[in-house]
Amino acid sequence: MRTATTIEASAGKDAVEFAVEAERLGLDVCWVAEAWGADAPSPLGYLAARTDRMLLGSGVIQVGTRSPVTIAQTAMTLAHLSGGRFLLGLGVSGPQVMEGLHGVPFGHPLGRMRETVEIVRAVFTGEKVTYAGRHYELPLPGAKPMRVGLPPVSVPVYLATLSPRMLALTGEIADGWLGTSFIPEQAGAYLTHLDEGLAKAARTRADLDICQGAEISLVPEAELAGTIASRKKELAFSLGGMGTATANFYNDAYSRQGWAEVAAQVRDRWQAGDRNGAAALVTDEMVLATTLIGTEDMVRARLRAWRDAGVDTVRLYPAGDTPTARLDTLARGIDLVRAPLPDPHLGRGWAPPARGPDRRKQTVSVRVVAAGRCRSGARWPRQ
Repeated sequence: MRTATTIEASAGKDAVEFAVEAERLGLDVCWVAEAWGADAPSPLGYLAARTDRMLLGSGVIQVGTRSPVTIAQTAMTLAHLSGGRFLLGLGVSGPQVMEGLHGVPFGHPLGRMRETVEIVRAVFTGEKVTYAGRHYELPLPGAKPMRVGLPPVSVPVYLATLSPRMLALTGEIADGWLGTSFIPEQAGAYLTHLDEGLAKAARTRADLDICQGAEISLVPEAELAGTIASRKKELAFSLGGMGTATANFYNDAYSRQGWAEVAAQVRDRWQAGDRNGAAALVTDEMVLATTLIGTEDMVRARLRAWRDAGVDTVRLYPAGDTPTARLDTLARGIDLVRAPLPDPHLGRGWAPPARGPDRRKQTVSVRVVAAGRCRSGARWPRQ
């Protein structure tokens, strides 16, 4: 598996300096997040000048906050500045951010995503762009088509998706999937829909980089209970505070993986203002299943489960109270990913208990990919 991390630049220069140091540790990919703080492209331009080897990605640019052509111009600019190391990550965000912060209607995210990707790829060719879709039309009636004045470029497109229809779209049109809230033993909750899209486009898993993210925190066994407890409020926020009372993609993702009842209760408590009560409902199992928290033996076992589930790139969110501590955690995580993974029958790993007939372990064969190829046919580096 390749190694990756995600930074968010609201902390200022410390965040991007963290990424520069991460490259020195041997990190393969650095994604830059964009939510309601710092934007993604600005720090990516800085990192393009400060780094030499690792891939740089927008994780993610929010569709709807910029026109598709602006997104394409940004991607082409960053691809040229970085010497071909840029990955374009896109997401539709959620109704609260889009409508509350940007004043952009959230409706029809599936159609807007498909049309955005189609327009972006058309711009990449360097040709004049004409497009007639439900959500976008280029040029407008009476205007002449234009091309972007940059050399053509091929940039891999990654989609951050969670819902079944968006996952199918990802399998159909994307070069990579930026996933989260992922339980390897229940990988079928995601991969079934990705495979549906791949089959529609006559593609296979080898055509899609499965990139999964999770917090990594390596702790002695004596500190494990406290570490798990400290993460429960964060998970409660994802289940109850992200999106709206009726549209929360994280809550839906946990629900599809066996925690529908608990996820609904957490959301209700959080929405009612009882944040501590919501956190108290989150179980240890929910924290451990979707993270890389534990002793080194536990994390090694979880990494094997991720690999066996078909993950190509593991996105590490290192724990730590200071940048130095986070870098130390990241370095240890990179070493664990690259070290030979243990036999699943040896050691003291953690695995979630069975939760009924649809909690069967989902495994697929491990793919070894020396180089990737984006949908336009151009190759991009694989480490």
